[in-house]
Amino acid sequence: MSRENNIKKKDEDFQRIAENEATIDKKLSELIDLISTKDINIETAKEFQQRFHSAIKKSGIKSDQIEAFKSLDDKEASREELLDEFSILLSANQFGSKLPKKQERGERLSKIVLVIISLTMITLGFGMIIMPAPPYFEMFTIFYFNENDGITIMDLISLLIILAGVYFLIKAVVRDPLKK
Repeated sequence: MSRENNIKKKDEDFQRIAENEATIDKKLSELIDLISTKDINIETAKEFQQRFHSAIKKSGIKSDQIEAFKSLDDKEASREELLDEFSILLSANQFGSKLPKKQERGERLSKIVLVIISLTMITLGFGMIIMPAPPYFEMFTIFYFNENDGITIMDLISLLIILAGVYFLIKAVVRDPLKK
């Protein structure tokens, strides 16, 4: 049921966006007709132009998003490469929607959770090494330092848990190179 509601909501959003674009196009045509019939001095034209540019800047499209798409002007690249790069750029820079904010918030939350999990795993691994192991783990010693001490299976399992925690921590902290 919620999937149908989401589809209906998305459809309504698309219709609203299409209506807004049609309204903007109509108003722009009216403005062009009005300007072409009147004699406007240079100062008034510059003022209109500045107001128009400030309205476009407020619409949410940032110049760095546009600059990312200018890198696709490589004439020697194959169509497949251009299509791959274009799809990556479109997924990272979605214009005119609230999805990027939600997506960024979700990514940030998942990174925080991953950091917490990795720190917990590292702490658990060190705790398993430091605390005394049960006797049934201690009888499986792989390498002896002396008669009473050595590397046990418990130590190896703890080391694997620590390394997995370090890996998760690095994945959470290091930035993805595709999302620059």
